[in-house]
Amino acid sequence: MTHESSASPLIFGGAAQSPRAALPTLPPLALYIHIPWCVRKCPYCDFNSHTASPVLPEEEYVDALLADLDQDLHAVYGRELSSIFFGGGTPSLFSAEALGRLLKGVEQRIPFASDIEITLEANPGTFEQEKFVAYRALGINRLSIGIQSFQEEKLKALGRIHNGDEAVRAAGMARQAGFDNFNLDLMHGLPDQSLDDALSDLRQAIALKPTHLSWYQLTLEPNTVFWNQPPTLPEDDTLWDIQEAGQALLAEHGYAQYEVSAYALPGRPARHNLNYWSFGDFIGIGAGAHGKLSHPDGRIVRTWKTRLPKDYLNPAKSFKAGEKALTNDELPFEFLMNALRLTEGVESRLYPERTGLSLESFAEGRLEAEQSGLLQVEPSRLAATERGQLFLNDLLQKFLS
Repeated sequence: MTHESSASPLIFGGAAQSPRAALPTLPPLALYIHIPWCVRKCPYCDFNSHTASPVLPEEEYVDALLADLDQDLHAVYGRELSSIFFGGGTPSLFSAEALGRLLKGVEQRIPFASDIEITLEANPGTFEQEKFVAYRALGINRLSIGIQSFQEEKLKALGRIHNGDEAVRAAGMARQAGFDNFNLDLMHGLPDQSLDDALSDLRQAIALKPTHLSWYQLTLEPNTVFWNQPPTLPEDDTLWDIQEAGQALLAEHGYAQYEVSAYALPGRPARHNLNYWSFGDFIGIGAGAHGKLSHPDGRIVRTWKTRLPKDYLNPAKSFKAGEKALTNDELPFEFLMNALRLTEGVESRLYPERTGLSLESFAEGRLEAEQSGLLQVEPSRLAATERGQLFLNDLLQKFLS
């Protein structure tokens, strides 16, 4: 699993409220497809991933994904897909034949935008590299390769099954296969990692000339091996030094930070994730997938699907595990927890366009955040200050009902 698709929407309770104004226009529509199997579960991973059996149920799972999509079609009739993201798990464990049948089935149900971005998460192992040419031939035009580190001892500590040489080769194989747009996923703050170790990884990644880098700090998440058996992580001072030096190195090589942990060459941000962060719409299909859909009458509904693969594949069980219509009180936080991750924020007008509410609905929190130095004082834009980016949780607390 790579970091790019890691953002899971938060679900909040609350009493039903009066309907909002109809949305003037519906936001862009994306599709997230979750493939939940990995060769081995990494000790830091809290995503919905499961150790694969020797033979994956590809045909059955593709059938289930398309049936799942059929149940969501009524909510997106007449719209087109601007992006598709295959996340996991390890989607590159699936054959090109299976993914091709799936993509064909999706396009028969929802038209693709002429410039659609289709991203596949892939591990850098040799087995996955051999499929890159076939994936590109399907119309998949962006890869996200989960490197995490190039150093053998760090990869071993993280439970990764590839080695540093395979990680280097994967980028070359991606380019040879025709991918002129690919992300490398890299962690820092690893067990016993020094500043030099972290910068060495980052220099190696930059040397491979990806169009995009997801560079983020390892955190210990509940329900993981690392949470129960924590490794020795760098001291806070070292983490701060890594962050500062790494950001300077990335900027020096033309990678602009546009989100908390996302850096891209000019014109190459991840369009799929930009849609998440600007409160766009997305259908989520697959075991444990989340979705968010806006309706012309102003309703905005979060959905989440059955989590365990065996239940998702069971015809007697429902694909949908639950859904929730967001209330007026929840929308400011829901919108801003995404938008304020962007270093440039968003134009203020996007809030009423995407929520059906006026900016007055969070005026009190906005004023408090501005006075605290966490939010930029700029009427036409909603953007965190540099301090606000460092203390994003504190900033978002200003908008909780």
